[in-house]
Amino acid sequence: MSAFSSTAQSSRIEAGASSTQRVTVNLNGRLMVTSNQIEYDCKATDMSSADVAFQCTAFPPLGERIVAYVDHIGRLECTVVRHVDHGFVCKLHVTDRKREKLEAQLTWLANKHKFNLPEDRRHERIAPRNARSEISLDDGRAYPCRILDLSMSGAAIEIDVRPALGTSVRLGNMRGRVVRHFQEGVAIEFANVLSKEGLQLLM
Repeated sequence: MSAFSSTAQSSRIEAGASSTQRVTVNLNGRLMVTSNQIEYDCKATDMSSADVAFQCTAFPPLGERIVAYVDHIGRLECTVVRHVDHGFVCKLHVTDRKREKLEAQLTWLANKHKFNLPEDRRHERIAPRNARSEISLDDGRAYPCRILDLSMSGAAIEIDVRPALGTSVRLGNMRGRVVRHFQEGVAIEFANVLSKEGLQLLM
């Protein structure tokens, strides 16, 4: 396998490769080339719910199956379909449920610069294994929601309603307040920073 520079600027996935929204992500990870069972550091540079572009010191052939673990995204199974400058593009193998979750994760990554949340800087944000949840208001109203992204100090959730900024809410068992609105929902800042154990319970 030939190597290529991981410091060169990433190449965009060609237009038309997928009808789904494509997002520049620049997320670190590790991938395994299944034919030789060797792991390599990698970076996902460009992604949709159908395909992903990687930079990596490996340069697998077309048709090679890849298993990758990408920060904020998780485990991905895919096949190399195209070589591009400084990398390669893989077609993702995902179920409808996984694709729905991936689209929510990419929505967050595409819009997080609009939130400017303190927890973005203080704590790593992760995608929960179980995204389905519920928020409740002090007056007893409750609404189903989907957790897009989670940290020890807050969460971004997809929800049909938009409680006013500053509204006290409960996400599962965690109290917090609404600090931002965005197109798909709201961002919540928790009243107390979670421990790692508490964060695992929410996941």
